[in-house]
Amino acid sequence: MSGERAKPRPAVRFPLALEDLKREPRKADGRAGERDAAGEAARQRLASATPRTAQDARGAAKPPAVQKAVAPSAAVPSKPVSPNPVSQKSASPKPADTKTGAPNVALVGAFALTSERVRERMVERLRANGVTDARVLAAMAAVPRHMFVDPGLATQAYEDSALPIGHQQTISKPSVVARMIELAMAGRPIERVLEIGTGCGYQAAVLSHLASDVYSIERVKPLYERAKLNLRPLRVPNIRLHYGDGRVGLPSAAPFDAIVIAAAGLDVPRALLEQLTIGGRLVAPVGGQSGEPQVLTLVERVGQAQWRESRLDRVFFVPLKSGVI
Repeated sequence: MSGERAKPRPAVRFPLALEDLKREPRKADGRAGERDAAGEAARQRLASATPRTAQDARGAAKPPAVQKAVAPSAAVPSKPVSPNPVSQKSASPKPADTKTGAPNVALVGAFALTSERVRERMVERLRANGVTDARVLAAMAAVPRHMFVDPGLATQAYEDSALPIGHQQTISKPSVVARMIELAMAGRPIERVLEIGTGCGYQAAVLSHLASDVYSIERVKPLYERAKLNLRPLRVPNIRLHYGDGRVGLPSAAPFDAIVIAAAGLDVPRALLEQLTIGGRLVAPVGGQSGEPQVLTLVERVGQAQWRESRLDRVFFVPLKSGVI
């Protein structure tokens, strides 16, 4: 900014007279001749330049568009324009409070990740892969999966892939989650469901849209704490998390209409079979010893001491272990 002060303007009288509208001639300086010569040369160039077409003339009259360069790593997705725009508050979650250790979901591209459109595409793939229960598809569309994975993996949250969540555990593929829940429900309403292996809490969140009460057990204490933090922002009232040995189940809350086991054992623990209500269904991966493939297994309780087993798809899960850590 120049150090010179602006000269005070004379007071303006109202209404203005003709003499008030006349400008005083500008004082010539040493460069006036140069400016006049340059101006005359520019006018001659413009007069001699004839556009080839009317379209060229219109294009010449418009200044070229200026596009701001953005580094690829700093690119920010543009906001969609719609008759009913989504507020910025709902489109981009706030960063987590680092004091509480809550997961940070304010990421590059978070607007795209949290949009309903992205989850709709995931649901379309699930439907194409054979998931037909409309309630299951709606529950998968309702839960923001990116809130349950590490911030660095959030861009992969809606791909059909298992992702690491620490402590040698993973979050299951969306297709596997939907498949197991659909098998457990079998098109019927379920009141009470037990999940073995809470992990990051994602599958429990999906189940909360389908059952009246969801009980979930996790044997790894840090994952149990992480699941609580992940679920807290969603304010899910019907999930009860327990830190304990999943192979023992939860006799105090039994019987269950459905049990979903998110880890592979060499067999299905007897304690869990006995916690099924008659007519209840248990879904679990079974196998994995000595190179034996794991197979998604459905067990139905058909009587007081009778169960029917069906072996279905090949899968790959972390092992089901006893005890707590």
